[in-house]
Amino acid sequence: MQERLSRIFADKEVFFRSGGQVRFLRISRTVQIGVAAILLGIVLLWLVATAAMLFNQARVAGEQAVMDAKAKAIAAETRRVNFFKRSVNDIAADLDRRQNALDDIVRSQFGPEADPTSVVGTDRPSSPSTAAPSAEPSTSKKLSLATPVAASQAATTPASAVEQLRAIEGRQSRFARRLAMLIDARAAKAEAAIRSFGLNPAQIAKGVRSGQGGPFIPWSDANAPDDDALTELAHSFVRLNALEQGLAAIPSGRPTASPVLTSSYGYRRDPFNGRAAFHAGVDFPGSYGQTILAAASGRVTYVGGRQGYGNVVEIDHGHGILTRYAHLSRFGVRPGAQVARGDVIAQMGSTGRSTGTHLHFEVRVNGNPINPARFLEVRQDVLQVQQIAKQRITRIRSATL
Repeated sequence: MQERLSRIFADKEVFFRSGGQVRFLRISRTVQIGVAAILLGIVLLWLVATAAMLFNQARVAGEQAVMDAKAKAIAAETRRVNFFKRSVNDIAADLDRRQNALDDIVRSQFGPEADPTSVVGTDRPSSPSTAAPSAEPSTSKKLSLATPVAASQAATTPASAVEQLRAIEGRQSRFARRLAMLIDARAAKAEAAIRSFGLNPAQIAKGVRSGQGGPFIPWSDANAPDDDALTELAHSFVRLNALEQGLAAIPSGRPTASPVLTSSYGYRRDPFNGRAAFHAGVDFPGSYGQTILAAASGRVTYVGGRQGYGNVVEIDHGHGILTRYAHLSRFGVRPGAQVARGDVIAQMGSTGRSTGTHLHFEVRVNGNPINPARFLEVRQDVLQVQQIAKQRITRIRSATL
């Protein structure tokens, strides 16, 4: 080691010419070691200072996060205290509105006759003055059968009424958390069903077409409690709606009664020139004039001729999903028409670049063709999940009309 250092820091002489004279500068080993030590010391000091600065930043950030969390908790508790400082009737009215929102979500998710006890368990929102859960009606009754107002009227003092209302508010929050867990579980099933079609759930969910807007009207006054359980429930509900609307839009019905395919999706030998070509759909044989059915609900966006396809009907199912039906002999719909899965939209023919009577069926996502076989050969359990989603979406839409 010492020998190696001796070679590195050996005495050095630097020669240079000036005014016709050659001079040299000798750099001794001691000077070299001193300069190296100074540079090393500067680097070490910089590293120590940088590490100390990063440590302080991390410590300050951690302390700030703790302070922010405490401030948030204090603010939430302040709102809750102020909420319960108001009149008993005002508090009861707010809790009633919360209860109505929970009732609406249960009805939309599980049907108008759903038993809330069987949905999330026996710890359901109700008045402490009511009978035990086992004695309560099991169907067609609101979760708020015994309203918070009834609880306030049954209490002997305002203080005891507030305590009862606090208990109801706590049970509502627990109910909301359990309901959010069930909704998240249903959303996971919808995601798995969408993946089974070979589609990206996030991409399909982004395609939800739902107009929203209007003036901002707060849920209650500024003293209303900031309930994370209800906020999480609302987020879960929005996510489930997006996924199930996307799942319901995916075509899963056969476009015709023909049981076999004459040409599959992908590369094939062109029937006219014999060269390799890409086939963007699947072909169903059949008889001339055989009915063609919509593979899923949607809006007819095109009816007419396309080069190579002949007579064509195209249906937009939302979420970037489009189905195309080609080589038709006759149309059964017009552009702009709303159709349901299984509706007759055309008749089979042999128009365009066709060697005989058949249906050319395509599925496109964001303009790109994908293999329709994954939609025609989907498992029965996936179809059941899709059917449940369609029923729930239909129930929600009918309730808003």
